[in-house]
Amino acid sequence: MQNFFTENQKKWLAKIIIISICFLGIFLLFEAISVIKGLSYIGRSSTPGTITITGTGQVFAIPDIATFSFTVSETAKTVADAQNQASQKINAAISALKTFGIADADIKTTSYNSYPTYSYTNYPCPLNAGTSAIYPCRTGKQTITGYQVSQTIEVKIRKTDIAGDVLAKMGSLNVSDISGLDFTVDNPDALQAEARDKAIADARAKAGGLSKALGVHLDKVVNFVENVNQPIYFNALNSQAAPAAAPQIPTGQNMVTSNVSITYEVD
Repeated sequence: MQNFFTENQKKWLAKIIIISICFLGIFLLFEAISVIKGLSYIGRSSTPGTITITGTGQVFAIPDIATFSFTVSETAKTVADAQNQASQKINAAISALKTFGIADADIKTTSYNSYPTYSYTNYPCPLNAGTSAIYPCRTGKQTITGYQVSQTIEVKIRKTDIAGDVLAKMGSLNVSDISGLDFTVDNPDALQAEARDKAIADARAKAGGLSKALGVHLDKVVNFVENVNQPIYFNALNSQAAPAAAPQIPTGQNMVTSNVSITYEVD
């Protein structure tokens, strides 16, 4: 029988067959490993297990800013006269604030209004037939009697220990309304971050104890939710006029609370 292959061709053919067998063997090995892994999940859920832990963190801080507002309202026959009268009181109040070292940036107008004031006159109806009684009619006349101008100023006090003196001074200037005096913290973001860190540490500690009790291992975090409770501002004064003497204004403390919920994947 005639030999169709040379010796070199036979060698190359043998190499190709050997390489093909190796690739086939590797492929079958990976398939076997995949089948074995699949068998290990029989009877188990394809969805990874999770546990959710909550944590709470609280931070207390002494307020370093006091905020209040006051209003000046004046009425006159003309808009110009009402504006002039209101401006005189506003300027006097602002000048007094600056004597306490309060900066221009901490004195802000929050509203300015100008509107007419009216009086309403009812005219009597004609005499009814057969009687001498005069009944009021629904017709009448609305007359402008003057104009009212009001301006509201919000003030931020960065030295909380002088808040009482500032209020007393505003009262002595006969402004029409003083309200508020809320004690706050100038940098609440830093407090919120600190409260969050404490809440996360609390949740992690709880998760570690629970994983040991359940006999599971904590894996990656798959969900995180935070709820920050803003501080309730201490309201020290809410009245129509400040007392003549400087009141004692305790600042107290503000509390920031962070509640977090962390979901871990477990195995």
